[in-house]
Amino acid sequence: GDSAEKPSQPPAVQRQQHPSTHTQPQSPHQLPPVQTAPTRLYPIMSIVGPEVDVLSRPRVAGGPKAGAREANELAWPEEVLEFVERAQLLAKPEKIHLCTGSDEENQTLLDLLVKGGTLTKLNPKLRPGCYAARSDPADVARSMGDTYICAERKADAGPSNNWAPPVEMRARLKQNFNGCMVGRTMYVIPFCMGPVTSPAAKFCVQITDSPYVVVSLRLTTRMGAQALEHINGSNFMQLWHSVGCPLTGGPDEVSTARSTWPCNIPERKVVHFPETREVWSFGSGYGGNALLGKKCVALRIASAQGNDEGWLAEHMLILGITNPKGEKRYICAAFPSACGKTNLAMLTPSLPGWKVETIGDDIAWLRFDKDGRMRAINPENGFFGVAPGTSHDTNPNAMATFATNSIFTNVGVTDDGDIYWEGMDELPTTGITDWKGNRDWTPSYKASGKVDTKKNPAAHPNSRFTTPLSQCPILDPAWDSPEGVPIDAIIFGGRRDDTMPLVYETFGWDHGTFVGATMRSNATAAADQRGLVNDPMAMKPFIGYNVKDYFANWLRMPEIAEERAAAGVAVQMPKVFHVNWFGKGADGEFLWPGFSENCRVLDWILERCAGRADAVETAIGRVPAKNAMNLEGLEGFGQAELDQLLAVDPALWTAEIADIRSYFSEALMKGDNTPIPAALEAQLSQLESRISALKQ
Repeated sequence: GDSAEKPSQPPAVQRQQHPSTHTQPQSPHQLPPVQTAPTRLYPIMSIVGPEVDVLSRPRVAGGPKAGAREANELAWPEEVLEFVERAQLLAKPEKIHLCTGSDEENQTLLDLLVKGGTLTKLNPKLRPGCYAARSDPADVARSMGDTYICAERKADAGPSNNWAPPVEMRARLKQNFNGCMVGRTMYVIPFCMGPVTSPAAKFCVQITDSPYVVVSLRLTTRMGAQALEHINGSNFMQLWHSVGCPLTGGPDEVSTARSTWPCNIPERKVVHFPETREVWSFGSGYGGNALLGKKCVALRIASAQGNDEGWLAEHMLILGITNPKGEKRYICAAFPSACGKTNLAMLTPSLPGWKVETIGDDIAWLRFDKDGRMRAINPENGFFGVAPGTSHDTNPNAMATFATNSIFTNVGVTDDGDIYWEGMDELPTTGITDWKGNRDWTPSYKASGKVDTKKNPAAHPNSRFTTPLSQCPILDPAWDSPEGVPIDAIIFGGRRDDTMPLVYETFGWDHGTFVGATMRSNATAAADQRGLVNDPMAMKPFIGYNVKDYFANWLRMPEIAEERAAAGVAVQMPKVFHVNWFGKGADGEFLWPGFSENCRVLDWILERCAGRADAVETAIGRVPAKNAMNLEGLEGFGQAELDQLLAVDPALWTAEIADIRSYFSEALMKGDNTPIPAALEAQLSQLESRISALKQ
């Protein structure tokens, strides 16, 4: 990041005084005037335009925000500046920059990152406005072992989260952050998760010493002036981030401090304080470890807040689907990372007359309106998608979305300044530098002659594209709706080689909650896990409180819907389904073609929501009846192949039930005596009875 900067002693700054403005607040949201400027150790600098000494200059009386002070032509609330001062005193940066989100500021930071070697500017003819980043090989994904939920009580963190006493953890963090930005610039980034005028909006201010974080947050959040003008008083979350590599110039300097990707992995921590809605992240510059609005705020903190307030923060895509009759419905779908969420969110339907529009590919906040309908908003403003496997064949809309103004991290870079990753349409004819910086990369091949995408890949399996939501060619017109869109169906799914059918409908909300709570999926490269793992609602890494209380929050949603609905309004809960695109045959190959053909499954799901499609009741749920799913034009795949994908194998399900029971009685009870909700225990017993009946 700032590896080119040299440590220096900051100039001494004397305590400054200025007279009171005596301006009265014009509304309850405005702040009283500042009487004196605070004592400061370092000046605030601007990387764009003249130096701004904002902390010693009062806001002009009578302005739009009394009690705020100006910098970069913006009025900064006193509470924000007080947060900046506390961070400044602890981290001891050489310079501070208050971010506005302007085009000029963004380009200045991009140029700084290119100069420092963190970014490589791609060929403007092939990828206009695009850059490639290469992280430290040790800093490539989230690390659950270093992620903490430091609730006041250990029981409120639960068995699926790391916990430490908040007082002890704060002391450790303050030791980490003490002087962590010496020789670097501290960037102050105001941003909003969710539409800025939505009652659900979450305003945040993040401090960081990584300019890579600044340019990335500009792509993925509503960042800068548009967020700052809505911050009044203390209505913002305080987010602390540092790569943990002060430029001290001494023997204690971290070995990576002056690299193109500074990080301090031995001291890495991503810590959440749910009661105070704070996040502190130290040592990593990658992904959700550093872009704190994403998983940290929009899922972990928001899920805890949703439990307090009666709503859900979920790891889900949001999709609008219009059938040939012109009927439009919205769905949410929860898959673990790298299991096809982005591909489904940007689906190009194979069936004629169907139209798919996306609102988001990763996170949904679900609340009820006065009609008792569940509505969803996407709190993000961009995509941070897994790159490998994305191509013109699998996801042409994604390829169009990141064609310009995007950042690609840990991908291959061709000699002519383009990008490459495994699963892209064809191998480039020019040379390739791989994600580790090795030039003249060459692929490995299988005995069949096909490229072996897992051995010696050009792009890391968790390599990413970061791109604005506004560039998506199928962006839904309601993507920025403050109230969100009404949800007709919720879909759960993961990577399963067997057991799980292609699609089935649950018997109701409690059963749907059970199906989501007992999801298992083959682990992916997005996290440091291996094998088949329990991933309830695809939220295991992101639940910011006790997982069993999280299940209980899901179970109480119909009751909350009744409370929120106006008198006399009949509540309509979304139907819940489960899908598995990844079932394999005896030869180890996928049975379902997937990708654009997944619209055939969505067709049946939405027809079920409309009460038109037929289904057959099985021991695990309702599957499509014969000829209920449209297979017309699907070459080499007919009803016989579909029947194989819809089969319920009693032996496999007996083993599944045993694993679920073990999960409930052992994994979820380890070190925590919070009971499993009785409704889920009842669902498990009922499933076991239905499967037993099949074997008789």
